[in-house]
Amino acid sequence: MKTIMISLFIAATLTGGSIYDFNVDGLDGSKIDFSKYKGQKILIVNTASKCGLTPQYEGLESLYKQYKGKLVIIGFPANNFNGQEPGTATQIQEFCKQNYGVTFPMADKVSVKGDDTHELYKYLKEQAAAKVL
Repeated sequence: MKTIMISLFIAATLTGGSIYDFNVDGLDGSKIDFSKYKGQKILIVNTASKCGLTPQYEGLESLYKQYKGKLVIIGFPANNFNGQEPGTATQIQEFCKQNYGVTFPMADKVSVKGDDTHELYKYLKEQAAAKVL
C-alpha cells in the first residue's frame, strides 16, 4: 500500500473559491487557518504512521525548515488505506514528534476518500480535475 501524497503546490491565486477559505482541526486541538498562509506555497500530504513510506516525515520536516516562510507543509493523517493510521490524535502527534521531529502543522485524522471524504480533499480533487480539462 502506498501512501498517497497529494503534492499540490497551490499558487496564491485560484478561481472559484479559495484554499484560503479552509480551517481544519489540528492534531493538537488548535485550528489550522489556511488564510494565514497567503503568499506561501502549500504542500498538503496524506500521511500514515504505519505505512512503508512513513520515513517521508523526515524529508518533509527538512523541506519545511529549509523553506520556512515560503512553503508550509500540512500533514493529513488518514486511515483509509488498510488501517495504516489507527492511532488517536495524541498518539499520532507523539509518534511524529518522537520519531521524526515533526514541527510542521498536522491536521486531525481525516478521510481522504469515500462517502466521508473531508471537505478540503473534495475541494482539492475538484481543483485537480478542473486543471486536467
